[in-house]
Amino acid sequence: MDRRSFITANTHTKSPEFRTNTGLFPYSPPFGNAEISHLLRRVLFGVKLTDISKVKGKTLDEVLNFLLTSDPTPDPPVNNYNSTTYTDPVVPLGQSWVTAPNDGNNTGARNSSFKSWWAGLMLNQNTSIHEKMVLFWHNHFATETIDINDARYSYKHNALLRKFALGNFKSLVKEITLDPGMLRYLNGYLNNKTSPDENYARELQELFTLGKGPKSNYTENDVKQAAKVLTGYTVNATSISSGFDSTKHDTGNKQFSSFYNNTLSTGKTGAAGANELDELINMIFQQPETALYICRRLYRFFVYYEIDELTETNVIAPLATLFRSNNYEIKPVLKALFSSEHFYDPVNRACMIKGPVDYCIGLCRAFNVVFPPSTDTVNHYYMHDYIRTQASNMQQNLGDPPSVAGWAAYYQEPQFHELWINADTLPRRSQFSDTMIGNGYTRNGKNITIDILSFIDSLSNPADPNILISDSLSIIYAIDISKEVKDFLKSILLSGQSTDSYWTAAWVTYKANVTNTANRTIVSTRLKSMFKYLMNLSEYQLS
Repeated sequence: MDRRSFITANTHTKSPEFRTNTGLFPYSPPFGNAEISHLLRRVLFGVKLTDISKVKGKTLDEVLNFLLTSDPTPDPPVNNYNSTTYTDPVVPLGQSWVTAPNDGNNTGARNSSFKSWWAGLMLNQNTSIHEKMVLFWHNHFATETIDINDARYSYKHNALLRKFALGNFKSLVKEITLDPGMLRYLNGYLNNKTSPDENYARELQELFTLGKGPKSNYTENDVKQAAKVLTGYTVNATSISSGFDSTKHDTGNKQFSSFYNNTLSTGKTGAAGANELDELINMIFQQPETALYICRRLYRFFVYYEIDELTETNVIAPLATLFRSNNYEIKPVLKALFSSEHFYDPVNRACMIKGPVDYCIGLCRAFNVVFPPSTDTVNHYYMHDYIRTQASNMQQNLGDPPSVAGWAAYYQEPQFHELWINADTLPRRSQFSDTMIGNGYTRNGKNITIDILSFIDSLSNPADPNILISDSLSIIYAIDISKEVKDFLKSILLSGQSTDSYWTAAWVTYKANVTNTANRTIVSTRLKSMFKYLMNLSEYQLS
């Protein structure tokens, strides 16, 4: 059974027909609600009504130009951790720590601050793919805060991913190579002519550019030669910057294999030794497999995790050609993919299992969960960290993927994203959604919860149970559900009565006096029961 069929077989839907000849041909109308919803779910964390309203009525080309716009540089994370047990000696509460000295006692607190800040950017993202791309690159160029052990490096690494999120991949690879956080994480700063360290040279080829496919035939000696090229790079722990020490650089010639056309990198002395990095990157990027590998990674993240022969021929190969012809600019590749027939093929809709970050952030965004304001620094960060922690409990710890390879769900065959769901994580998803539709989470007297009455009030016609259900599903579901399930949902709103007017009367009565506790409880109880049921169905796990 095809994996898409497997997923839909476990939901209350039918598997759509797959037009196997679809490729990068431009998608033609209709570009309606279903297509808008599909696109937004893949490029955002959850979909809000305001996201839909911003793009509705625009052409596909106009929508993509809008979505593929970079966000402005955000303000850096701040000290939210001063307390009776620890006070940062150099950074006051509410001030940024990203350039301040690290006394060794605040590493854990600053790492938490960094992660909370990042979760907050996701929760408050603009209607742009930018935040989703930052997560994509974080998984691709994976680092771990726990190993770097200094949040200043992790923040600077994240800022680099933000800067190049929709930019030039080749330039990003060079910047990542020189990034002080990556130099610490993969021991690049320890790599010198007398004691070569091959960690980064290996991952540069195996994970970051060429992959491990059957046509990525670089050799073990190529790894050793690349490591020699990369000798001499250093890290300044005061300025959190990298440098080049020519006295630690291997000045000998580096001979690469036939995979690299027997390229000979002539050793250089003095400051010129740093130029060997450009030669190494140029050599790698001359290999067609580099573009193919990155296009496959993008496809698995945004479309589907299996790539069959037709997809490789009709989608991946032309995308890679486009990538190379545009000098490795990311934006043209994304625009071609998101404007293709293949992307909007029915079988490629609602076939992805949400990752934990997408699940938790998306729930809060879709329901417009209100968080403490940024002026309340401590609780603002605490509440963002609660959401981040829930995703971590579901096996996606933002800032700390399990290894340099990232999260297994993005690369591990044959399960891929199905790895997100197991006997431990699925109940945790339900517990989180049950909590948020129930009493929510409270800390320091502050509460975050789904305000279901406010959410329903934002819909087009809450008094009509059929429209209410349809509007709700269009926001929180990526897939249509059966009439039987819809009838059951309506029975919850009607409390088992047979006529729609039973709900209509309850809603109209509530709206006539929203402060009346009894009337409010009647509609709120039914709505919470319905949405609790909705978020526990298998369809809610799909994107």
